Amino acid sequence: MNTLSYKTVSANKKTVDKQWIVVDAQGEILGRLSSNIAKVIRGKNKPSFTPHVDCGDNVIVINADKVKLTGNKMSDKVYVRYTGYPGGQRFITPKDLMEKHPTRIIEKAVRGMLPKTRLGRAIFKNLYIYAGNEHPHAAQNPKEVKF
Repeated sequence: MNTLSYKTVSANKKTVDKQWIVVDAQGEILGRLSSNIAKVIRGKNKPSFTPHVDCGDNVIVINADKVKLTGNKMSDKVYVRYTGYPGGQRFITPKDLMEKHPTRIIEKAVRGMLPKTRLGRAIFKNLYIYAGNEHPHAAQNPKEVKF
């Protein structure tokens, strides 16, 4: 038997093939969209996936202000943060967050699905979210993807 045919190939920063992808969030459900985006950013959709390397694609999300939440989550769900000061616990619903910062709902959902490590923070920088229909990344010739 030829043992050379069983070599495991690990991707590294030089051999990774990074693409640019555009995702339209209009009418999509937040959780399902976010899990697919997290998979693509991490690189788990590629056969050359390597856990310790940033081998995912760059993802551009447009129409982030038109994403949907199922059920009564728009008013019942609560995002909690803490300022670090006594009495500094702050609460906000997705409805209020959409009015102030429509891109942050997708950011929070995708960030929660990525590893909580140095690599996870680096991978998150490959995500670009825009509330409207336009994006400034036309020079990268991104491909339109429908999940």
